[in-house]
Amino acid sequence: MDESPLSRWLALREPADRAARSAWLTHALIERLPHGRPLRVVDLGTGSGSNVRYLEPALSGSGDDHSTRAVEWLLVDHDEALLEEARRRQPRVETRLMNLGHLDSGLFDERDLVTASALLDLVSERWLQSLATRCRSAGAAALFALNYNGESRCAPPESEDEFIRVLMNDHQRQNDRGFGRAAGPDASAIAARCFEAAGYFVERARSNWQLTPDDRELQSRLVSGWADAALEIAPECTPMIRDWLGRRLAHIDAGRSRVTVGHDDLAAWLEHV
Repeated sequence: MDESPLSRWLALREPADRAARSAWLTHALIERLPHGRPLRVVDLGTGSGSNVRYLEPALSGSGDDHSTRAVEWLLVDHDEALLEEARRRQPRVETRLMNLGHLDSGLFDERDLVTASALLDLVSERWLQSLATRCRSAGAAALFALNYNGESRCAPPESEDEFIRVLMNDHQRQNDRGFGRAAGPDASAIAARCFEAAGYFVERARSNWQLTPDDRELQSRLVSGWADAALEIAPECTPMIRDWLGRRLAHIDAGRSRVTVGHDDLAAWLEHV
């Protein structure tokens, strides 16, 4: 089966995601989940299932006596091909094909944990409020990883880097992928407020990508995407943006480029359920 562009992008970013995630925050959340029975977890916007692959070992091996326990997964996405890929790689999971623009309360019923990766910056504040309310009604904990926070740095630097970053962030805030106008770089802070308002204790931790010269294809796709976003926001700056992109790609091709992309992980749990 041919690999789709989106599947390729998810495969490229998975090692960087895994390296960036906050292990201490993940384990702090897991320590507060129920013990002595199977865990029921829903992964929103699962894509090809990278969040499942990251969390499964920690969730299934976190019993007080270091024994394994069952995890009952529900994987939700609107992309049938990605869900099929997730099923091939995690055959013992339940999947559901659906658009998450409207949060069905049935997704949350009797769930111990609601989780997602690289999702919250794509959704709106109203959606985040609904998410927190749904989680609270179910008494579920929440773990949302790799939420873009608006920060990025490139080395060697170019004089236009900051201008491109600002345009990229403006583009994110104007995005609407069916969830309402995206929270973009403000998503982590907004989500924290929404969950705190719903009665949760919230912790956040940095989970920055630290891309090295070995991450050549990932870097190339990343800065090309930044340029595309900048061109949509400021088409009058096309010559400058294209010239910037050419220099950034030259750094990547020469093996001297390093890129940091800012992310936050967010965990939320109820002290008394």
